Amino acid sequence: MAAIDLRWDSLPGEVEASSFRWFALKRAFDVIVGGIALSVAILVLMVLMLAIMVESPGNPLFRQRRLGYQGKPFWMLKLRTMVPNAEGRRAEVEHLNEAKPPLFKARNDPRVTRVGRFLRATSLDELPQLANVVIGHMSLVGPRPRLPQEFDLKNPEHRRRFAIKPGLAGLWQVSGRAALNFDEALAIDLDYIDHWSFWWDLQLIWWTFLVVVRRQGAY
Repeated sequence: MAAIDLRWDSLPGEVEASSFRWFALKRAFDVIVGGIALSVAILVLMVLMLAIMVESPGNPLFRQRRLGYQGKPFWMLKLRTMVPNAEGRRAEVEHLNEAKPPLFKARNDPRVTRVGRFLRATSLDELPQLANVVIGHMSLVGPRPRLPQEFDLKNPEHRRRFAIKPGLAGLWQVSGRAALNFDEALAIDLDYIDHWSFWWDLQLIWWTFLVVVRRQGAY
C-alpha cells in the first residue's frame, strides 16, 4: 500500500505554523506517559486476556491493518472482542449495519462475545494500543486510526486527515464516538488537525477519560 505524499509545508492551519519542537514535545509525552500507562496496565491486560480465552479460546489479541501518519499502514492492536472467525462471518451480519457505508456498526452484532461487550462498553479493548503509541505508530491524542477501505485517497479532504498521527484519545471520542457517521467523524478529525496544540491534547485526554468512565457513545 503506497503512502500518501503529504509534506509538512503543505499542512493547514496551526499545524503548518507550529514549531517542530512542539511535535517533539508531543512525541516525548507519548513515550513517557504512554510507557508508564502501559507498565501500569500490564496486570490488567493479563487478567482481561485470560477472561477472553476462557470464554472464547484463541489469541486474545486482535491485529487489524489501519492507516497512520501520511497514510502509512500499520498493525493496530486491540483486545479481541469477537469470536475468532469474526472477519470470515462479516457477510452474515451486513444486514445489521446501522451506519452509512463505508462504516460498519451494529449494536447487536452476534459475533461479539460477552466479555467483548464489557470491553467495548468500558473501552478496555483499546488498552493494547498503548504499545502502538510507544512504538510510534500512534499518539496518545489524535484522529482515530481508520480502515484503508473507508477512504478515497484521491480526495484532498481525506488525504488531509493523515497530516498527523492517529490517536488513542481525541476529539472523536468526546464528540459522539460510535454515534457519528463518516462525514461527521472526518469533519471532527480535520478540526483537530487545523487547531492542534499541546495544551488542547491535555484537555482532550481528560475529556476522553470522563467520556469513557461514563460509557458514552460506545458499542
